[in-house]
Amino acid sequence: MPRKAKELSPLAVERLTKPGLHAVGVVSGLYLQVLPSGGRSWVLRATVGGKRRDMGLGGFPDVTLADARAAARKARAKIDEGLDPIEERKAAKSALRASAAKVMTFEDAASAYIRAHSPSWENAKHRQQWENTLSAYAYPKIGKLSVRDIEMAHVLSVLEPIWLERTETAKRLRGRIERVMGWATSRGYREGLNPARWRDHLDQQLPSPGKVAKTIHHAALGLGDMPDFMDRLRRAEGMGARALEFVILTAARSGEVRGARWDEIDRVKNVWTVPAERMKARKEHKVPLSQPALDLLNALPRIGGTDLVFPAARGGPLSDMTLTAVLRRMQVPATAHGFRSTFRDWAAERTNYPRDVAEMALAHTIGDKVEAAYRRGDLFDKRTRMMADWARFCAVLSTQDRNVTPIRAAS
Repeated sequence: MPRKAKELSPLAVERLTKPGLHAVGVVSGLYLQVLPSGGRSWVLRATVGGKRRDMGLGGFPDVTLADARAAARKARAKIDEGLDPIEERKAAKSALRASAAKVMTFEDAASAYIRAHSPSWENAKHRQQWENTLSAYAYPKIGKLSVRDIEMAHVLSVLEPIWLERTETAKRLRGRIERVMGWATSRGYREGLNPARWRDHLDQQLPSPGKVAKTIHHAALGLGDMPDFMDRLRRAEGMGARALEFVILTAARSGEVRGARWDEIDRVKNVWTVPAERMKARKEHKVPLSQPALDLLNALPRIGGTDLVFPAARGGPLSDMTLTAVLRRMQVPATAHGFRSTFRDWAAERTNYPRDVAEMALAHTIGDKVEAAYRRGDLFDKRTRMMADWARFCAVLSTQDRNVTPIRAAS
């Protein structure tokens, strides 16, 4: 063991500028190393296992003289116990690197799972459904969380908002989250039971999908039924049918459509501007008009004495029951508002449009104040393409009707 050097004061240490090793005293083998470049750092020189070892203790002056002496004492105490503090530190750093390598977010894990399993899936549509549902519902809530930190409460935050209204979508989403978390566990990115498992876990928190009551007020039509329904709707007569068709093509609320005025329609830019006072969020909303929506407007008669696009026969706007009556006559188990849910499901399950684009198209309020502060644009160009795709989807006839030419009834 080296003999103890003269104890130096902090001021004396500060004045050490000559390149080399300078013993500072109090703890045997503690030196301030001064480099030719002027950099200074602490070094503890000690014999460990019969070999002389140099252990760095940090740079000066970030590590003070007092801190360096305390660290040197701790290291020498471990050496006296037969331990190697240098190897311990290397092992700790290695463990930290290994731990960091095991950190994976849910979104990254989901992407890896899809890449690994999609080659065995029947078609590209299945992969798209996986990506769309996870992107629409899971990623906004748990996408950036490490899979090792995800618990049941996080999974419920994804499922509960849609469990009753979009039960089938929610059920499939739960299964997909469970599979992603299972993949992460098998790869060593997390430990413990799967937080998305159903039996004896989530089945205690959520009602069974098969027993969930159907939504009455906002019943939505299934995606597979939309093309045939739209074909029938275009054949239906009356202003109520036209208003319902416009509701669907614009994904707007029925009240916004029933109150629409001709001066809100810009036929040059193909946009319908709904004033703030008629919007639920009290914020002006610009709706891109697809070609079918424009064709519908062009075919409507202009009624004298009113600027309403869809006026009632006796004057004034149509009532909400007028649109409901159209659906009842067609014997369709849905509501006008429910078609917004159908549109949202289409965007999530049949397209690659980002969730924000669909939410903006529906004029939904952003719940997160921070996100709302930064997302100031209206994504109009993307929404224009989305609404055109939605109109095309709605216009596709079933196989049995492909050779039938639809004829619009006079309004």
